[in-house]
This record gives sequence, C-alpha cells and structure tokens, in this order.
Amino acid sequence: MRLQLGRSGLSVSPICYGSWQASPQAWGNLPEEDFITAMQRAFEVGINFYDTADSYGDGASELVMGKALKALPRDEVVVATKVYHHFYPDGRRHPDLGYDYIIKACEDSLRRLRIDYIDLYQLHAWDPISCIVESTEALETLKEQGKIRAYGASNFTAEQLRLACKYGDYATLQPQYDLLTTYTEENELPYCNGEDIGVLVWGSLHRGLLSGKYTGTETFDDVRKHYPDFQGERFLDLAERVANLRPLAESYGMSITQLVLTATLMHCAIDVAIVGIKRVQQIEEVAAVMGKTISREDYYQIRRILQGGWLGMGYPQV
Repeated sequence: MRLQLGRSGLSVSPICYGSWQASPQAWGNLPEEDFITAMQRAFEVGINFYDTADSYGDGASELVMGKALKALPRDEVVVATKVYHHFYPDGRRHPDLGYDYIIKACEDSLRRLRIDYIDLYQLHAWDPISCIVESTEALETLKEQGKIRAYGASNFTAEQLRLACKYGDYATLQPQYDLLTTYTEENELPYCNGEDIGVLVWGSLHRGLLSGKYTGTETFDDVRKHYPDFQGERFLDLAERVANLRPLAESYGMSITQLVLTATLMHCAIDVAIVGIKRVQQIEEVAAVMGKTISREDYYQIRRILQGGWLGMGYPQV
C-alpha cells in the first residue's frame, strides 16, 4: 500500500520504520544485526519508508540504516532523516540550523546512509537563534544540488511552520502524536490538513506503552526511566486503560498494537505513523495494519477508554 505524502511528491507506506531505537544513548546497546534484519524484513512486508536522524546516537542510527538499506533497491525506498544537533566527538552537542551546518550535516548523513540523495530532509526542531530564512536557503540549495528531494520540519508549532512556509516549500511535518498525546489536534494537524502538508507522526505507540504488553509494574533502564508515564500510579493507571482495549482488539482479530495504529491512521490529517522497531516480529505485526480500518463508534470508544470521559478533550457531553 502506498500513499502520496502531502505535496512532497513522495509515495510512501502508511507505516514508517522509525530507528530512534538504534540510539545507544537512549535505548542501550542492542545488537546491530537485529536492526538490520528488521529493516530489511520491513521492505519484504510492504514498508518502503524509513525515518532516522543524525542525532540518534550521534550518527549511529544512520550508520546502521545505511548497512541495512544497501541490500534494497534504492529507487523503491524512501529515506527520511533530520538535522538539528551540532554534535562533537567528545559528546558535546547544541542546536544549529545555520546555513553552513545544514549543508555539512546533510553531506555527513549521506555518507553514513551510503546513499546519493535523501528523499525527505527535516529540520528536527525549531532553533531560536537561527534565522528560518537562512535555514530554508540551505534546504533549497541542497534540493537544487539533487542531494534531497523534499524537505519538511519536525516538532514545529503551527505558527513556526506557518512562518517557515513563507520562505520555502515545507512539504511535511513530523509532530508527536499518539492516542494519549493528542495536543497537536488543536493547531498543527488542522493547519497541515488545510495546506496539504504531509504528516508523519512520531511516538505513535507512546514509547511502547500503547502496545499492551505492560502491566504498570515494570522498571526500565532506557530513556523511559525519565518519563512520568512509566512510573508509579500513573504508569499503573495507563497500563490498565490500555489493557481494557483487548476485547475490542480481539473482536477485530487484532492485537492492541494493531488496533491503536489502525485508529491513529484514521485521523484525517495523519498520513503516516512512525513505529520504532527493534525486532522482526514487531515489524511484521505493525505492517499488517496497512489498509485496515475500524468503525467510527469503535474509534471513539478507544478514545474514551484511553483518555477518560468524553474523549478527554473537553468535548460537550450531549
């Protein structure tokens, strides 16, 4: 299954392989071979879209993806990466969306990814001391040179994206969104929907919490140990809410993961759900949701179960 990602000109699968998990700093040292095998299996089960960033492990994720994708037909895969953190060999890093650094960072990403062009190059976040005009000029230069096909932004607010679009063709937005984290429905998603800006959401399984595999009693030694949603009573409550989705998921012959992703992709502004994958079994599970749907009634039932009350968003109870 393929869809057009907004006005980017890119034809992509609605599930995107996300590779933040290949960052040792965030997720620990996991076997590189597992990621390579999973990335290649993703293509075999119909996924052609791969997202990474130069800051994931200070280039480590891009290096692994480069090894995996060299075995796949380049003209059939869509590769997205990001620029924002200027990082150094000693571990220092700081934001930098200046013209010169964007040019250099793109060339470094191309080298690590072992490709001649990047399909979608994204500003990873808003840099308050870099002029967006200058940043956009760098992106346009890279596009004219054939080093990128399209460009977009990640984690921009609606106002930041609106400003950026005054100076260039920002074809996509990559915001945080999952069925527990829906704040972008207020501004960013409506703006993108109205401007034909493709949306690929990150964190679609809430760092794994929406997979249904946790009881709320687990402890973590990765990035999740810093998040309140994975601690104490809050974790217990959320895990119970997610578990309450199981009967509905089973009625569709789905796992909870599949039910959640199916519902996420039903949002009229969301084109693609990025799913962080570590193992082959996980990519096979999520790939199976492409093209699936559920009833409108059940979609809103999921929202009520997860968010509490009437969608948990202040809608009137009428």
